[in-house]
Amino acid sequence: MYATCLFCHASLGRNEVLEAFPVGRRLAYDAEKGRLWVVCRRCERWNLTPVEERWEAIDAAERLYRGTRLRAATDQVGLARVGDGLELVRIGRPLRPEFAAWRYGDQFGRRRTRMAAAAGFGMLGVGALIAGGVAAGVGIGAFVWLGAQTAQRLVRGNPDAVVARVPYLPDHPVVVTRRMLAETRIVDAADGALGLEVRANRARWYFEGDEAQRALAQLIPAVNRFGGSPDTVRGAVARIEEAGGPEGYLARLRGIGALTRLPARETESHWWGKDEIPQTGLYALRPVDRLAVEMVAHEERERRALLDGELASLERAWREAEEIAAIADGLLEPQGLGARIAALRGR
Repeated sequence: MYATCLFCHASLGRNEVLEAFPVGRRLAYDAEKGRLWVVCRRCERWNLTPVEERWEAIDAAERLYRGTRLRAATDQVGLARVGDGLELVRIGRPLRPEFAAWRYGDQFGRRRTRMAAAAGFGMLGVGALIAGGVAAGVGIGAFVWLGAQTAQRLVRGNPDAVVARVPYLPDHPVVVTRRMLAETRIVDAADGALGLEVRANRARWYFEGDEAQRALAQLIPAVNRFGGSPDTVRGAVARIEEAGGPEGYLARLRGIGALTRLPARETESHWWGKDEIPQTGLYALRPVDRLAVEMVAHEERERRALLDGELASLERAWREAEEIAAIADGLLEPQGLGARIAALRGR
């Protein structure tokens, strides 16, 4: 395999991750068509690799891609960063369902276990406090009341705890407490985009479009503080897939968000200032939708931070390189190439 770019003659670099193909710092591959390119980091041109050197490398690259947490994709192009700084560009349909179930099942499962353990230790402390008070001859009523209040805070969280500081005006973020999540609503923005209304008693802050998505990504983990069971995670992934992916789910979220706009008991001020947090606002979303919202909000935020428009340029470059590759492979196709491609398609 060549080690320099065919176009600008710069070094293609090396990687220590892909043993079957150690050349290059960014590799692009299409498992369905059996294509592998090394992308030059100097001129960004795609260097098509010789046919005989592709197969093992494509298999290994696909395994690496599937096992990578931080990745993003359009309908045709995906980008993942793996160990040693190697970047993989995957051509083909995104691997959303199995990847999302694996990634978020792990994430929400750990959160659930951690919070359950914390609540369990807290309840042991409450029990010891009550037992100590009784042994000391102190009235049990006061300790039982204190224990009940403490237990509620352990399970539902401190209503006055700050859960996020959401950027709003320069140097003036919105300080959001857990109590405010029960007053936060998903609304329609003026242009039909996603909107978010954060409320604190009579105060209101509005976010629209990308700002609403970023704010939601900051707030929804506090609603999902206990994570979710494997079944709930699978259900959330299914909801996103039924909507056609993250963008489709965000569009559907405007309808689902009607639950967050239901009135809080009799009036907004009926419960304000009390320790009890009602199941309104973001808490009104069904558990499966709460998890789906967090998945989508973070994936969109992560995709923008990771790529910042890079996928669009990669897709354009791929289409140009594909035209050349189709001609080159057509001229040089060895016997058995078609069968190998068919085998890869069946995986």
